[in-house]
Amino acid sequence: MKPGVAGFSMILLLCLGITACGFQLRGTGGGSALPAEWTRMYLASNDPNGELTRIVKSTFSASGIIWVPREEAQHILRLGPERFSQRNLSVNAQARAAEFDLVMSTEFIVFGSDREQVMERTSASVNKQMENDPQNVVGKAEEVRVLQGELRRELATQILRRISFFAANVE
Repeated sequence: MKPGVAGFSMILLLCLGITACGFQLRGTGGGSALPAEWTRMYLASNDPNGELTRIVKSTFSASGIIWVPREEAQHILRLGPERFSQRNLSVNAQARAAEFDLVMSTEFIVFGSDREQVMERTSASVNKQMENDPQNVVGKAEEVRVLQGELRRELATQILRRISFFAANVE
């Protein structure tokens, strides 16, 4: 057997073994997390060009949701404003913040195509802890910005999971 064929065989065997055990990358579930009657949605937001709105759209789209004009939508997702807060968790010997708690939250409501409320106003929030280095102010500001992006992605995923759970248990 040639070395290239043996290597290929090993890779093929490894791939078959991984798929046989049910392994899949996060976010690659394939298909919609929502029932078929929930796949055509309209997103209403006070900040249609905001980061949270953009991430919610892409997260839902990756799960099979089709964003359509309001008059064609089966359901309308009304997304509230994003709220971000940062508070001190602990202080160091110089009485400066040593750790921060970063919290991002929003509220959302789902309406049916008949404009009747289907899912009541629901709050969603996520948080992360971050260590602080008072000597590196610029680096920490950039780290907060990066963590805000991660918090938005987690918030969008949480909203999708909550709506999916609700939709699966409504029918």
